[in-house]
Amino acid sequence: MNVASEYLQLQREDADQLVRKHAPLVRRIAYHLMGRLPPSVDVGDLVQAGMIGLLEAARNFTTDRAASFETYAGIRIRGAMLDELRRTDWTPRSVHRKVREVAEVVRQIENETGADAESAEVMKRLGISAEEYHQVLADATSARLLSLTAPDDGDGGEGSPLDVADNDSLGPQDSIEQDGLREALAEAISTLPKREQLVMSLYYEQELNLKEIGLVLGVTESRVCQIHGQALVRLRARMGDWRG
Repeated sequence: MNVASEYLQLQREDADQLVRKHAPLVRRIAYHLMGRLPPSVDVGDLVQAGMIGLLEAARNFTTDRAASFETYAGIRIRGAMLDELRRTDWTPRSVHRKVREVAEVVRQIENETGADAESAEVMKRLGISAEEYHQVLADATSARLLSLTAPDDGDGGEGSPLDVADNDSLGPQDSIEQDGLREALAEAISTLPKREQLVMSLYYEQELNLKEIGLVLGVTESRVCQIHGQALVRLRARMGDWRG
């Protein structure tokens, strides 16, 4: 065996060891995500996608990276799972359509008044009941509709600007655009009502699920779902310029 073959063999062995050692990380991330997703999502599908992400991380990891392998692998595993969720979007087109309609009314009201759109006014203009309105907010949360840049083609296939975790995979122009989007999104979040800001922070930065956030705020899980959904709809309305 020549030097090149020996080196490749060592690389394969190192990758296999990394995969075996960090396999539990895949299940941990999968079940953490499941706490924030509808019961219709199969955890087995997430684990399978995550294992592919772990394999790719093990093959591509180099010791000159600033992050540890576990940190790097966690990013790739989570990214692979989110890609799988986007690919197998379970959300009916009607849900995306209703959320777009609510967001458009929110945008109109806020442009007219210069203030946060009140739920009562949104319901009045749409001619829907509080029950119907709250269902749209719940659907906005479960559908992961914080996708403010995807083309609005009516197919419902949408991703989240918060999902992009591995900037190494982006080209220079993509990275610039992504950074600009993140800045615009952060600015838009800072304009939300305080309670909506808090829910967004706990959900996306602290990665608490709705039940845990409810315990923090002292409200029911369904109420957290409504606040979260309202924040997503409001952001969708305010980030319209970033949509394709």
